[in-house]
Amino acid sequence: MATEIQVPTLGESVTEGTIGEWLKQPGDSVAVDEAIVSLETDKVAVEVPSPVAGVIKELKAAEGDTVEVGAVLAIVEEGAAGAGKSDDGAKNSEARDAAPAPSPTPAPAPAPAKEQAKDGGATLSPAVRRAVLEHGVDPSTIEGSGRDGRLTKEDVIAAAKAKKDGSSAQAAAPAEEAKAPAAPADSGGERREERVKMTRMRQTIARRLKGAQEEAALLTTFNDCDMTAVIEARTKYKDLFAKKHDIRLGFMGFFAKAACLALKDVPSANAYIEGDEIVYHDYVDISVAVSAPNGLVVPVIRDADKKGFARIEKDIADFGARAKEGTLTMADMKGGTFTISNGGVFGSLMSTPIINPPQSAVLGLHRIEDRAVVVNGEIVVRPMMYLALSYDHRLIDGREAVTALKIIKEAIEDPTRMLIDL
Repeated sequence: MATEIQVPTLGESVTEGTIGEWLKQPGDSVAVDEAIVSLETDKVAVEVPSPVAGVIKELKAAEGDTVEVGAVLAIVEEGAAGAGKSDDGAKNSEARDAAPAPSPTPAPAPAPAKEQAKDGGATLSPAVRRAVLEHGVDPSTIEGSGRDGRLTKEDVIAAAKAKKDGSSAQAAAPAEEAKAPAAPADSGGERREERVKMTRMRQTIARRLKGAQEEAALLTTFNDCDMTAVIEARTKYKDLFAKKHDIRLGFMGFFAKAACLALKDVPSANAYIEGDEIVYHDYVDISVAVSAPNGLVVPVIRDADKKGFARIEKDIADFGARAKEGTLTMADMKGGTFTISNGGVFGSLMSTPIINPPQSAVLGLHRIEDRAVVVNGEIVVRPMMYLALSYDHRLIDGREAVTALKIIKEAIEDPTRMLIDL
């Protein structure tokens, strides 16, 4: 019996996706709930599982194709044998290939390592297989960075580059020892270009950020913040905090709670424009910018104003882990009334972040560094951070933006304010 596998519902207002990678090929065995294809949507990559066990009979679309919700992706023949494609069949086939033939004809050599995945038997994805064949590398020697240790195209390209650089270095040594003068070599080396189609997520990021610049009246206000009090609080309580809540006490919890104070006093920074109306919110849903393999994603901490430090830190840690694994869902990123982006983890000293539409403000955090500042008439060295608040000037006046950033700065420099709601 043949079963059609269709594009599932991908989320509210999402009607289509792009096939990123086929995880199974025709003739491959598949178990119930085993992923057969990875789909890229505007915000996340999702894997589509097979509802039945059987063998992949036919693929109805190719990698890179755009498919709508409900479209047929593949056909699975239920209960069919793996036709030598299952793990046991692959092992038996390898054993037969390795066994000597009864005739004088030499036994066929085992399949080249580059045709096998790192686990020794799993089929490489088409994109990875093409890269392996093109660059002539052995996939069994490459550490996969994909899900469950799978090899990605980027892994293969990086390994090929490392191999090429190593070969060039070895070839250069004998040349330097040669006695006869050699003709000048072309120092330019081989110049290559690679044209790669943008992922759907990257296209969406580009479109939304450019749209924000064209639609909103963007302006950024800056301030600097003395991190001494927060650092001392973390140093004093980090062990007790971790022991009680089983989570590390980070900086983001402090800034999230400080932002909640500011947004309560400056509600326009927690609002957005819809047509000719302003939509205000009596809650704070903070979008946290997280780096994922396919681009920047912004999962949302719901009701951050009602959560404690421990719950906020656990949410952030969970988002970071799932972003790396590629398991964030559309629901995780839906909504959000304000965004915090921490460029400091990458070493940024100062930036002008772009708002995440339809939101009207975003807080940019940066690296902490010791700087000489004047305190009570004396020059002292303090751990300082530049803060940036980008905002839509159509909705938020300069006075309001400066006030909001000042409240955040004061709350960080004196965390007691967060406890007594000042």
